[in-house]
Amino acid sequence: MAVDIAALAADRDLTALWTAVHERLCAGRQPATIARVRVKGLSSVGLATLRTWVDTSARRRRDQSAVVASGDVTVVPLRDVLTALGLSAEDLQQLVETAVGRPVVDVAAARRATSAQRLGLWADVEEVLALLPRLVARMRAAGTDDETSVRQLAGALAQVVSRLPCTPPTSLAKLSHDCAGDPHYFDLDRLPGVRLVAAVAELTGVPEPRRPDLMRAMLAGIGILADRLSATVLLHQVRVRGTGPIDLRLREATTPVALTLLDLTVHPPTFAPQLLTVVENPSVLEAAMTHGSPLAFACTSGQLGSVDHALLQLAVDHGVSLRYAGDLDGPGLQIANVVAETYGARLVAMSADTVEQAGREPSGVPLGELPVWLDQRLSDALRSSGRVVCQEHDAVLRNLFTS
Repeated sequence: MAVDIAALAADRDLTALWTAVHERLCAGRQPATIARVRVKGLSSVGLATLRTWVDTSARRRRDQSAVVASGDVTVVPLRDVLTALGLSAEDLQQLVETAVGRPVVDVAAARRATSAQRLGLWADVEEVLALLPRLVARMRAAGTDDETSVRQLAGALAQVVSRLPCTPPTSLAKLSHDCAGDPHYFDLDRLPGVRLVAAVAELTGVPEPRRPDLMRAMLAGIGILADRLSATVLLHQVRVRGTGPIDLRLREATTPVALTLLDLTVHPPTFAPQLLTVVENPSVLEAAMTHGSPLAFACTSGQLGSVDHALLQLAVDHGVSLRYAGDLDGPGLQIANVVAETYGARLVAMSADTVEQAGREPSGVPLGELPVWLDQRLSDALRSSGRVVCQEHDAVLRNLFTS
């Protein structure tokens, strides 16, 4: 019997069948190769309709239907259905597209095409970055949904590599501008900057640095000057024994001196042995001047950057004893832990005693999350008020200036 495809597709009781066939076609199966199809959720009316079409009189007498239902799954002899309807395999795609309301898209073929395209992408990247096989392997393992950005990165890195070592040295922003068209493209806090650091480490055969000051030192070694001027660290009453220009500035200063990464790496001062208290906030230096404290201070102004790491390492190299104090909150405690673990600093004004001295309402700032590794007594003391103990609190300042 010949049927109207549009009318057949409109029969809601058969939608489950046509949906199952649609899925098979999208998986790459050819219509003529689908002999049977498993259908979930076929209605009882749809099941009866299919059996009416394909079951012979003999099957009915033996009660052995060609359409086998078990629970929620029905196995349908698709070829028999098409024959009974007078349809060819070529009619099947039009039928299921009409019934489901979506075109058949060969997803398997699309995946194969995408896979082939990706193979072509990484072959091109391997060719462009032939000197960086480890970096290419890392990029490939990370994967991408943006082929254009990968090609742009590979091309920009290849241009950088062709210029190394940079003689005379050039700024990272200038190199980014000339090789990628964007002065911030290789900023070290962006993925291309991370890839650049990995590339230079692989080219020079050194372990990839993790600390920002070590990254900049490695780049400087091949003539790439990452920003050495915008970030500063404050020093107050720090004793020096050298004769360089920065030693002279520190020796003659009567107020805090702001030093850049350039100052600390090109003309590094020679520190005298002393106790240096490193703090998180500039307000502590203001308080130190107000109270006439004779102590030597350095201020990182929050999170540790390259200039801060450079100062701390220089201090350690010169035999300076370090103390560190920061805000008693999650970020402040994290910074303190880094300084203590990396540079051997002793923490001051960051104990449970300081928190208790600060009282039940030390500030109006909610405490937030605390590090899981925090000392239990200190954690309990902070949680009892649920407030941050800031460095500006008198209890903190007393501990800093008298201990």
